[in-house]
Amino acid sequence: MIQFITEIVRSLYMAVAMFWEILWALILGFFISGIVQAVVSKRQVAKVLGNDRPKTIVIACGLGAASSSCSYAAVAIARSLFRKGANFTAAIAFELASTNLVAELGIIIAVLLGWQFTLAEFAGAPLMVAILVVLFRIFLRPQMVEKAREQANKAIAGVMEGHAEMDMAVTEGPLITRMLSSKGRTAISHYFVMDWVAIWKDIAGGLLLAGAVAVFVPKTGWQAFFLTSYPKLTTIWSPFVGPVVSILSFVCSVGNVPLAAVLWNSGSSFGGVLAFIYADLIVLPILNIYRKYYGLKISGFLFATMYVSMALAALVIELVFKGLHLLPTGRHARIIEASFQWNYTTILNIGFLILALALIIRFFRSGVLRC
Repeated sequence: MIQFITEIVRSLYMAVAMFWEILWALILGFFISGIVQAVVSKRQVAKVLGNDRPKTIVIACGLGAASSSCSYAAVAIARSLFRKGANFTAAIAFELASTNLVAELGIIIAVLLGWQFTLAEFAGAPLMVAILVVLFRIFLRPQMVEKAREQANKAIAGVMEGHAEMDMAVTEGPLITRMLSSKGRTAISHYFVMDWVAIWKDIAGGLLLAGAVAVFVPKTGWQAFFLTSYPKLTTIWSPFVGPVVSILSFVCSVGNVPLAAVLWNSGSSFGGVLAFIYADLIVLPILNIYRKYYGLKISGFLFATMYVSMALAALVIELVFKGLHLLPTGRHARIIEASFQWNYTTILNIGFLILALALIIRFFRSGVLRC
């Protein structure tokens, strides 16, 4: 019993220590996201996503990258765009980019896993969207889209509709002027705070799960699961089982990066880790939201096409990186070594906590609590 309690305390310590390790990166990422959202209006986004031409899909990815990283918010925004007239394929491309091409995700991946994974994430996400678009063009029928639109127009509530409809973007004047204006600074503070409100449960859940898995699941168990004794086989196997781990873990968006680091240290292939990170949009709670938003048939269609796209993109990126000799040479994700020290991490955390405090003060002083 004492040993079990000790392990629980150890896993909690690791979760808190990991949070301290990535805190400055989270604040920086959400700050950048807040700036971008403050100058990009959601009302204008739907107008440019009316078809599924390659140019439109590229624009959808760019606009998605400028949006929130919260998986639930991304799904809600995609439905909102679809209801306002956006093409279904373009809306889903926007959704994928919203959780796989955002700045905060790349920063956290770089801090915990290294620059190779960040490069792979930003190279693989567009490939994943491209594969999905091809699958949509082959298998998605117009009548399926019409039924999905009928269901979407019922406006059945999910969990992030308020966040999805929030639009405080300042669109008049030069970019720098918009950012530094009173309205611009207020908008940045609101997006910053609301993004934290939207995703803190995922971050907390991901850290707690990562700490527990690192302590309680032996490395040999993961090695057996990912077939690491068979190097050639694990290259193919891991990208297809990585999403399964993500689906069952229930952790979305930025919150799944700490667990991805555990999987990497424990033996998953490079592609398996990428596929795990990509799969934040097909976890069980979100699949249920798809069912509510678009109906059971489209929910199953999205699951199948996204799963294939994520696995194939991760596999291709691993093979390309292997050919270019870009795969990491060791398995030393910082999640295991996380600890409290007086170093650059602490200094950065203090600085960015001051920035976060200033944004929070601006948020409350803007009259958000007034009736």
